Amino acid sequence: MTDATASPNTRSLLRLPAEQQFVEEFAELDAIDDRQRPPNWRLSPWAVSVYLLGGTLDNGFEIAPKYFGNRRLIEIAIATLATDRALLLFGIPGTAKSWVSEHLAAAISGDSTLLVQGTAGTSEESIRYGWNYARLLAEGPSRAALVPSPLGIAMEAGKIARVEELTRIPSDVQDTLITILSEKALPVPELGQEIRATRGFNVIATANNRDRGVNDLSSALKRRFNTVVLPVPADIEEEVEIVQQRVASLGLALELPAETPALEEIRRVVTIFRELRGGATLDGRTKLKAPSATLSPAEAISVVNSGLSLAAHFGDGTLNAAELAAGIVGAIVKDPVQDSVVWREYLETVVKERNGWQDLYRACREIL
Repeated sequence: MTDATASPNTRSLLRLPAEQQFVEEFAELDAIDDRQRPPNWRLSPWAVSVYLLGGTLDNGFEIAPKYFGNRRLIEIAIATLATDRALLLFGIPGTAKSWVSEHLAAAISGDSTLLVQGTAGTSEESIRYGWNYARLLAEGPSRAALVPSPLGIAMEAGKIARVEELTRIPSDVQDTLITILSEKALPVPELGQEIRATRGFNVIATANNRDRGVNDLSSALKRRFNTVVLPVPADIEEEVEIVQQRVASLGLALELPAETPALEEIRRVVTIFRELRGGATLDGRTKLKAPSATLSPAEAISVVNSGLSLAAHFGDGTLNAAELAAGIVGAIVKDPVQDSVVWREYLETVVKERNGWQDLYRACREIL
């Protein structure tokens, strides 16, 4: 949402839902979208893919890409949601699973806020329904006393519901989804009724491979999902482009009074993270130990934004090695013993010897 269309209240929000932030793009796509739309979809599957992947419309309007990567994976995800099968986005932390989930829900339903955040404490009520106990005690069980979950609201409205970090949810609570996904119904035995799904309803869940073995999905629940694995960016150029775009977007939202970071600074952060993540330098000549941190594009974005904040408030407004070093070390050294050894070794064998990186080497050494 631009300043021209945002209300005073929304302009003060730190982050808008995708359906509000990109309202102009949705209006332009809706105006030219003459393809078939599944029931209760705000856009056709083709237009949803253009919204996610970006492109230039026939009238010259530019749609900004929300996801950089394999086009086919996004097309499979969208096609899945047009069926009665739920979608599971799977991958390592920081591969834009939640980001893609939000934008898919916004483009399909116009509402990305019907969300269940999975944690070890997520209860059945978060997925099924709860009760207004004051009303329940005063009037007894009734639809008026029932408090629907985000999934229940999505079922009745024919919208997309999102379940984040599905494998963080206890297994017995996970299985509450089986009836919803297979029967498209949510029994309410206290009332002798059930909530039945309206056409357009579906579920997008996310899970990351670091949680394998925590609360693995039952085979019955796995069968209800089509799984799409979102990989890390295929090459350094793609990853640099992702970080550059997201840093620019977040910098505008946070109104950081700093200069746009030089592409070369972003490339240095991405290079370090890709090498440590992959266990070897980009040229393949030097094998490296991997730290415990994931070091995904999301962490690279955070490092650059943190550096911009330091430069804006405690520097000269220009991102340099000193500001980058603090964020890089903080992102890599999660275990003060094991990760410190990995980082020192990388610093001495790679950063120190790399042409043009002496400023970064000195800055990192100063904070060790």
